[in-house]
Amino acid sequence: MAALSPENIASPIRALPFWLSLGTVPVALLSLQSGGIWVMALPLWCWVLFSLLDAALGLEEANADPAAPDSALRLYRLLTLIWFPLQLAVLGLYLWQIPRSDHLSGWEKAGLVFGLGVMCGTIGINYAHELMHQKPKTERISADLLLASVLYSHFRSEHLRVHHLYVGTPRDAVTARYNEGFHRFFPRVLIGTRRSAFRAEAAMLARKSLPWWHGTNPYWRYWALQGGFLLLALALGGAEGLAIFLGQAFVATWQLELVNYVEHYGLTRRYLGEGRYEHTQPRHSWNAAHKATNWLLINLQRHSDHHYKPDRRFPLLQTYSEAEAPQLPYGYPMMACAAMIPPLWKRIMNRRVKAWRRQFYPDIQDWHAYNKALNPMPKGAP
Repeated sequence: MAALSPENIASPIRALPFWLSLGTVPVALLSLQSGGIWVMALPLWCWVLFSLLDAALGLEEANADPAAPDSALRLYRLLTLIWFPLQLAVLGLYLWQIPRSDHLSGWEKAGLVFGLGVMCGTIGINYAHELMHQKPKTERISADLLLASVLYSHFRSEHLRVHHLYVGTPRDAVTARYNEGFHRFFPRVLIGTRRSAFRAEAAMLARKSLPWWHGTNPYWRYWALQGGFLLLALALGGAEGLAIFLGQAFVATWQLELVNYVEHYGLTRRYLGEGRYEHTQPRHSWNAAHKATNWLLINLQRHSDHHYKPDRRFPLLQTYSEAEAPQLPYGYPMMACAAMIPPLWKRIMNRRVKAWRRQFYPDIQDWHAYNKALNPMPKGAP
């Protein structure tokens, strides 16, 4: 199939489906106003609706011309830039109104907090991921603000300075190991990524003969922004507002790490010796070409190409055939639900990992011995 032209990419009709993510805003407001079963509207919107649309619409296998200029991507860039003000408005309204709402029971409040976290994790962190990879300062600032709003600012350092360098190796905490269930992966990653991100920034400063506490360490910015959001939560909702803020941040983080778990489960890069690994290729990430969930997640599921070409904006990310990259059977929402049930996850995915090993690394017969022999992470390395 011929690549989509820049004119086709720039078409509002082509860009419009990606704007469906903004539907979470009126759904969030409806949930807050109505209570009752409506408090589950956001998870249903993000997980169920788009999975049903996937089943109805199938795969999107057309690829955009990767050489398309930025002028063809204005509508896509605008979408990611306007999200933070919208999320901030919804967050502020929840922090203000939930503690003052007499019509909401305890379980309804819990449902609202869960739904808010789903929105901030599914859309907010995902958009932050796109923005942090871009060069314009405005986009990087937006990424920092979105991550601070869920107390996960270190994700920027971890993702850019650790994950993209060491994906598919023992040095990357985010690469889920074969047969590792999500409930073991999650606490390991919560601790490991914080350590590796801080070490990576400290190592960067050390190469410039600067101490970790130097003013250019982005952690000062991370801490300041996160502290600002905590104070905002207290100012708007008091102690209950702070609890709401912490609850939605945890849910958003859980959403992010569920996706991280799915994206690289069981995949490894070949070890070349002397601390070196083969270059990252499309085969080192799970690919999913499901149309509707890629609209919702701005092509995050074309993850094979994202790691192959990290600076590519989301409308230009390519999808791959089974001969080039391993394929997920469903979009991220359904795969994330499966990941919460380890026996089901392993039944779905372990045979696919084994098939991937046979396809791309047929010379490795004993994977258990091979993984044990991989170069261990040097002491103090990120």
